[in-house]
Amino acid sequence: QVQLVESGGGLVQAGGSLRLSCVASGGTFNTYAMGWFRQAPGKEREFVAVISRSGGNTAYGDSVKGRFTIARENAKRTVYLQMNSLKPEDTAVYYCAAKSTGYSGDWYITAALQYAYWGQGTQVTVSS
Repeated sequence: QVQLVESGGGLVQAGGSLRLSCVASGGTFNTYAMGWFRQAPGKEREFVAVISRSGGNTAYGDSVKGRFTIARENAKRTVYLQMNSLKPEDTAVYYCAAKSTGYSGDWYITAALQYAYWGQGTQVTVSS
């Protein structure tokens, strides 16, 4: 069983930056692909980014490419989401998620339904 706790959300002006963190406890962290998702009021949960077990592979949703960066530190059991050039449309609750993978090549996981473990979410609000 894996428990995930996000932090780092808040209120920021458009054009600003935030860094989200997600700390995992339980499980073997370096066997999990880690993802970030977000959900705005009245909208579906949206894929933001995913990172492979080693951190060597990453992928992003089209709306955040070039602005957000996902990274992980396995020794600290932590995954990060650096968010730059924030826009009002980035306003949402951001969730980290974990999926156990059997081999390192199984990392490109963008569907929320494939993730077994979720954090409680952290609110990001971008003002215009």
